[in-house]
Amino acid sequence: MKKILFACLLFVGVSQYAEAQLQFGLKAGVNYNSDSFSDVSNDVLNGAESRTGYHAGIWFRAKLPVVGLYLRPELVYTELSNDVVYDNNTLQRTTDFKFRKIDVPVLLGKKVLGIGNIFAGPSFQYILSSDFGLSDLSEVSISEFSLGVQLGAGVEFGRLGIDVRWERGLSKSETKFVDNVINSEVNFDTRVNQIIFGISYRL
Repeated sequence: MKKILFACLLFVGVSQYAEAQLQFGLKAGVNYNSDSFSDVSNDVLNGAESRTGYHAGIWFRAKLPVVGLYLRPELVYTELSNDVVYDNNTLQRTTDFKFRKIDVPVLLGKKVLGIGNIFAGPSFQYILSSDFGLSDLSEVSISEFSLGVQLGAGVEFGRLGIDVRWERGLSKSETKFVDNVINSEVNFDTRVNQIIFGISYRL
């Protein structure tokens, strides 16, 4: 009887500890295709439609047995645009390039000053699709997997969190297109650097 009671108490204690140590929630925000915060501030004032995108997903956070440190994996859908100049040796045109991907950042973070946090870690990416804004370019193949790194900081007010992060692509990711006008193959590097503004809500 004592063993059963002890097992029940242990189970309740472990359950409460796990509940206290593991958190999860929803997140969404705006992505900007740039590696410079000054570019973001200047272009946002002018609309910045050709280089912006959005993301939405879920996040988890688990406290580590080190004071203030936590592990935060995320599962995020991202859609991002960029304006590029395409030259097929006959005509130079500026067009938009869009791609859609699944991001899985695995971030190591630390709480600071009670409401703040800083974090960094790798971001694993699976490219779903990509396309140019030109009808005479058709996609042939795409490098589906790529790797990046994220650095950022944020604040939390109760269940609501706000953060900003910088992401840099590490591995080369190419999409191959065929120009139907000149019947020639075009390779485009889909690796991007981006500034990410996000809002999260803990459930």
